[in-house]
Amino acid sequence: MERIIVIGSPGSGKSTLSKKMSEAMNLPLIHLDKLFWKDGWIESSNEEFNNKLMSELKKEKWIIDGNYGGTLSLRLSYADTAIFFDLARILCVRRVIKRVFKNHGITRSDMGSNCPEKFDLSFIKYTWEFKNNQRKKVYEKLEKAGNVKVIVIKSRRECREFEKKYLKQNS
Repeated sequence: MERIIVIGSPGSGKSTLSKKMSEAMNLPLIHLDKLFWKDGWIESSNEEFNNKLMSELKKEKWIIDGNYGGTLSLRLSYADTAIFFDLARILCVRRVIKRVFKNHGITRSDMGSNCPEKFDLSFIKYTWEFKNNQRKKVYEKLEKAGNVKVIVIKSRRECREFEKKYLKQNS
């Protein structure tokens, strides 16, 4: 595993696992939100975002954390491993709300600069609807990704087991 994408609903644990993997496996970590969001919650154009993403994809080793479904097929074409968090939506929504309260007004390390955490009802709605609106598309793209090892994590227990199996042996 040298080119890993980590995908799943907001609040599923993508960034947390990606950070642990980056440290344990000594792989550079790229957060898609950091590539996409400019200072002060300004969106990058598709061209800007795609250029930044391609620059990262061409590198020898990496972990890329984030969804951005429009680029999933492209990322899969460069990846050797895809980790998909397919967790219960109530857990993900609860985690997003907890994250907002914990980090309100603070820019997290996995975000663009000067993008402080804020309460966004549409984002919570997106998180709640992720399983219904995105899950099938993600599985279809994963099935088409020929040489990519796919790991699906469906519970917190499975995440802990993944960490024991893959991170302890590499640290």
